[in-house]
Amino acid sequence: MAAQLAASLPEDVDAVLAVAARLTPEQRRGLSRLPWPLPSATVRAGIRGLASRDRLLLLTVVLALEEELEPILGAAGRSVEEVRASAAAPHLTIHAGSIRLTDPRAAAEVYEAASAAEVVLVHRRLADVAVARGDRSGAAWHRARSCAVRDRRAAVLLTACARHASDEGLIERALLLAGEAAAHATGALADEARVLAGCMALACGHAADAEAWLSGLFPGAAEHRRTRAVGPYLAARTIRHGLVPAVDPRRVVPGSATDATVWARSAGLVAILCAEHGDRVAARRWLAQVRHMNSHAAGADGPLHDALEGLCGLLAGDIVAGGTAGDPGVLGGVSAALHAACAGDIDAGLRLLRSGGLRGEGEVDPLFPGFESSPVLRAYRAVTEVLLLVWRGDIGHAREVLRRAAVELPVAIPFAGLGVVLARRLDLAVLGVLGPIARALTDVLPRAVALDVLVDRAVEAYLDGSFEAAVGAMGLWRDRGAPQPLFAVPGVDEVLLCSSGGHRPATVHPPESELAAALRQAVVGTSGGTWRTDQETLRVAASRLRSPFARGRVEALLGVRSGLHGDAASAHGHLAHAERLFEVAGARAWERAMRRRRERLEESMSAAEGSDGLRGCRSAWAQRLTPRELEVAMHAVGGTANRAIAERLSVSVRTVEVHLGRAFVKLDVRNRVELTVLAHRTEQFL
Repeated sequence: MAAQLAASLPEDVDAVLAVAARLTPEQRRGLSRLPWPLPSATVRAGIRGLASRDRLLLLTVVLALEEELEPILGAAGRSVEEVRASAAAPHLTIHAGSIRLTDPRAAAEVYEAASAAEVVLVHRRLADVAVARGDRSGAAWHRARSCAVRDRRAAVLLTACARHASDEGLIERALLLAGEAAAHATGALADEARVLAGCMALACGHAADAEAWLSGLFPGAAEHRRTRAVGPYLAARTIRHGLVPAVDPRRVVPGSATDATVWARSAGLVAILCAEHGDRVAARRWLAQVRHMNSHAAGADGPLHDALEGLCGLLAGDIVAGGTAGDPGVLGGVSAALHAACAGDIDAGLRLLRSGGLRGEGEVDPLFPGFESSPVLRAYRAVTEVLLLVWRGDIGHAREVLRRAAVELPVAIPFAGLGVVLARRLDLAVLGVLGPIARALTDVLPRAVALDVLVDRAVEAYLDGSFEAAVGAMGLWRDRGAPQPLFAVPGVDEVLLCSSGGHRPATVHPPESELAAALRQAVVGTSGGTWRTDQETLRVAASRLRSPFARGRVEALLGVRSGLHGDAASAHGHLAHAERLFEVAGARAWERAMRRRRERLEESMSAAEGSDGLRGCRSAWAQRLTPRELEVAMHAVGGTANRAIAERLSVSVRTVEVHLGRAFVKLDVRNRVELTVLAHRTEQFL
């Protein structure tokens, strides 16, 4: 459906908005399937003016399940030559055994121009052709679509075909068939169709549809169907609302041992959701159900439990070198890739991820059998790949991979919205602002999912040269407890110079991420007396960082600190090196920011400004000094004598001397002259 939307939307912005206005909020957010055919408010191809026979030909193309040429021509009673000679020919593209509308947007007009009787007629013709070809699912689908009343026989066949399509990994086809089966079925058969439709909808990322299909199974459906549905139902609610429902697994555990493996998969799915949202207690509770069911089930599925425990453990910060590397399936592939990267081998993690995690032709995912190529699991692979590319420092490439994935996959779902966080930070690193895809993905997230918006604002301000705004945003973020995302993503802790408590890394991070943060903290913590020695030590340590982006941030900070210590030549060298490193990483916004700083250094090394213009300096010093110490220090930088400062602040001269002395110690200066020089250097470099 995403491909249909991409192909169908016109270039005109007003037309795009007109199409979007005809969608429901759930459809606009990707939580429900797009309508078929996709509504178009602007395209008018003159379909109504065609002869009835030509309109029926176009309607056959629109209603057919596949674009295969032979059955469509058979249903329309035409030959290729007749089609090419008809008035409908300009609207059709025939190539390599397939036939389709030249402009997919015209499907809406074709459908609107047809009467109900014509739609029924075409479906019956397509059903007859499908029967003659031995296409059971096509015959059942078109027969059901032509019925004005419920057809139980069609429902039975559609349900069986949907199950077969699911086993073959044809998720969207299975969803289509199961949904139609549910419309015709009653009783237990309807419940079975709803289970299939709900699971398929979830696999496509349509959480609102999945919730609607599955909610009717509780509490009245048979236990074995509720057992299959409980995990997907809770997952759908979590994706849609942003919170994992508080359900005690012991209250919904099945009584039949024959459902043990199915229940273990449902419990495993919920365990992952709890771990993604940081609820370790609930994750352990659901994992215990997996362990319990596996121990009581015949042919206990060890890989299932091992893969789940490995991934949930990693999300809790338990990194094991080589962990779950041997487990099959998408789940094991993602878990093994993350474990390898967090153990220090990001390239190995990428190789594991790109291999798909399957050891052999017939092996399936232990948690998602038959869903290995579903949109949701492909989104998990894509987001994990982007994360590892970011950790490796390939910022520009990571952004392109995510942009391509976002066109067709629900990348906002994996790891509680990690794809959205990455989209925002990558846009800021490359563009300096949030792009349209990042903003659209942000709108998809439910309100309960928290984003580090303050950090995003700080990054944008920092790269734009608004140091004061960056400090303000990061200061507020720190006052709110400095919340960290589950996975390490680039921020801008540089502006919190010598902040109390240091830098607390994210739960899941590669060793180099923590090393780079420690180096940045060490740079801002250096003192003037040992600066030259410390600078060289830190430069050598930074050269060991393999990520050009991480190393560029350390070099940039070394440049700033060199300037503050009066070493203009070293400052210029570090800033120029940082600029080159950011260019290699594809972080163009960071590259531009370093170029502006370097050019500013070249143009105005000796420029001095009055204290009234030292807004950046005031913001930086506010991180170290108390409000009263800051006021006294800024007055001193402006040349105001101690007695005059005392009169302005209504304090004693002795109090001014105490505050000024404390400021000297905290800022590592010895007198007013050094304080003034430091103030102008701070303003210049920040």
